[in-house]
Amino acid sequence: MASGGRVDSYRDQNGNKVGPERVWLKEEDLPGLAMSRSFGDLVACQVGVNAIPECREVTLTPEDKVIVLASDGVWEFMSNEEVANVVYPFYL
Repeated sequence: MASGGRVDSYRDQNGNKVGPERVWLKEEDLPGLAMSRSFGDLVACQVGVNAIPECREVTLTPEDKVIVLASDGVWEFMSNEEVANVVYPFYL
């Protein structure tokens, strides 16, 4: 990384990647954040993590029924189908 950090996954005892890519200090296994944006993280900001949001504009159509805005904390553990099953009862 140009900012002096590295991006890599956790590694198991055999060196196999486990889980999502994370931001680390170049020579240490810190902070290990699975994100590229964060507010107020003094260690991660030294290696390229920033607070500049990623923004997208989406045009909704009449077929769109719900919008789910969620962080990686949801998407890392739930599939699209699982999230839809949680939202669906409130749509009716």
